[in-house]
Amino acid sequence: MELVIVSLASLLAGLVDAIVGGGGLILVPALFATYPTAAPATLFGTNKSASVWGTGIATLQYARRVRLRWPVMLPAALAALLGSFVGAWVVTLIDPGFLRRLLPFILLAVLLYTLGKKELGRTHAPHLDPRRETLLACAIGAVIGWYDGFFGPGTGSFFIFLFVRLLGYDFLNASAAAKLLNVATNVAAIALFAAKGHVWWHVGLVMAAANVAGSLVGTRLALKHGAGFVRGVFIVVVGALILKTGYDAFLK
Repeated sequence: MELVIVSLASLLAGLVDAIVGGGGLILVPALFATYPTAAPATLFGTNKSASVWGTGIATLQYARRVRLRWPVMLPAALAALLGSFVGAWVVTLIDPGFLRRLLPFILLAVLLYTLGKKELGRTHAPHLDPRRETLLACAIGAVIGWYDGFFGPGTGSFFIFLFVRLLGYDFLNASAAAKLLNVATNVAAIALFAAKGHVWWHVGLVMAAANVAGSLVGTRLALKHGAGFVRGVFIVVVGALILKTGYDAFLK
């Protein structure tokens, strides 16, 4: 029964994650509720072992229909991978609790800015020369990758927002690029969790199949309905993240 519950959660998480990120908002609480006595690190590792497959499939699906800027995004993905490793290492040294109370306010600022700029992310218009775009994308990858390894909630949303705001991408292209970088950060996290024995592979593989199925549906919805649809889902997911992180920080 436990596998059925977490697989359904993984299916829904894959769908949401493929569109705009934030699948962890669904799957991580489901894992903690279903396996309340398990070590948190094991549940986080198992979550990553499932979600990386859905994110990888979403990246491939987007790459077939959206022209990813590979000379820009491949170095950025490498920077994200390295940043995630460093963030995971830092979290072994210091408590990330200070971010718990700060995160809802950062997400609220992102939401208000997006709502205030009605045309933000509706048109794909990269405006930087290739060198500057690559350097800025790498900086985004390294910083948000570090954040993902160190703390994590909202990583996909931060990638998307920064690609839209700083690089001039529309929400559809930003979401496609974010998937590639999310694959890199997930791989880094899985390597660390697996090395310490914190992955339930038998659970992760079942959830991975469900996550891939949800990812295929989510990607098709995003590609069919375009940047405006992705922007709407982004607003909903960021709003949900604000409520969840605010509850965790101040009420839990």
